[in-house]
Amino acid sequence: MPEQEAQNQQLSPREQSVLRHVVDNFIRTAIPVGSRYISRHFESGLSAASIRNVMADLEELGYLTHPHTSAGRVPTDQGYRFYVDYLMEVENISEIDRHAIQKHLDTVVDTEEMLRETSRLLGKISRQLSIVTSPHLSSGIFEKLELIPVSSSRLLVVVSIRTGIIRTIMLEIGAEVARDRLDDLSRRLNERLSGLTLREIRDTFVDRMRDIRDEHTGLIRLFVDSVDQLFSDSKEREKLHIGGTKNIIEQPEFVDPRNFRSVIELIENEDIIVHLLEKHEQQDGTSVVTIGAENTDESAQDYSVVTAIYNVNGVTGRVGIIGPKRMEYPRVIPLVDYVARAIADLLMSSK
Repeated sequence: MPEQEAQNQQLSPREQSVLRHVVDNFIRTAIPVGSRYISRHFESGLSAASIRNVMADLEELGYLTHPHTSAGRVPTDQGYRFYVDYLMEVENISEIDRHAIQKHLDTVVDTEEMLRETSRLLGKISRQLSIVTSPHLSSGIFEKLELIPVSSSRLLVVVSIRTGIIRTIMLEIGAEVARDRLDDLSRRLNERLSGLTLREIRDTFVDRMRDIRDEHTGLIRLFVDSVDQLFSDSKEREKLHIGGTKNIIEQPEFVDPRNFRSVIELIENEDIIVHLLEKHEQQDGTSVVTIGAENTDESAQDYSVVTAIYNVNGVTGRVGIIGPKRMEYPRVIPLVDYVARAIADLLMSSK
């Protein structure tokens, strides 16, 4: 990557200016940009011939290309990357969008409903495909566990995480267990598991319980057998909230039936979407952008992905936007950052 950055920074001011105009205008119009257009509208001091020479140099360097026989140029993945890293002017979120987001977050009580509706609102504002994931509980800190008998053969296990999130799991037990024995077992489990993440508990539970696995109620053995169910994220992928499907398919790129089919297949493949969102480590509330071939999934290489993490005391989820490489990066990037921070603030304040 340092080599790439060194090469990028060697572009002359004129080359950078022309590249910025090409990217800005292709994002806005989806039409290849010609030298005459840039000369007339942006670089009046340069002739169309001079700009055409600059474009040819940028194409040779890999920043631009021209589709078919068109005289106009369009950005390559490398051109978009340079634009995002060095040229774009990030926009401020409009007061209208900011108000709509805050109003929405302030009026929804249930967490899952809030995340689902946020994905729809984000899709509407961005006019792209938007994704909001539920918090990944495996990174949450275990606070306590309660065992509540529901019947002679069923036991409700209530797992509390330090953020205030609660998980409930129903277990089938072989025979009724006295309440005092359940309380004693809860106490012993809480002493041994307190302060660990759910992932640490899942990975080390057997060793931590080895000396009491033979207690006569059989519950420890049942817990060992059910450890993935009790302390796993296995069901969290079901909580992938997708919005903006209608908006993305209205983009000019998807007039072509092949591209339309491609985006529908992407939308329907949640495993790929999860992988796209979780590919990169990043700081909370700071977006990461992957463009085209930077997405290792072949089916996603015609798209760009903008993601940001929201963090509630170590429990994290993600906000993301997927769209054509010709997306409005200056607007989309701060929008994703803002929504991630707003979700985190809301969940922290509701603890």
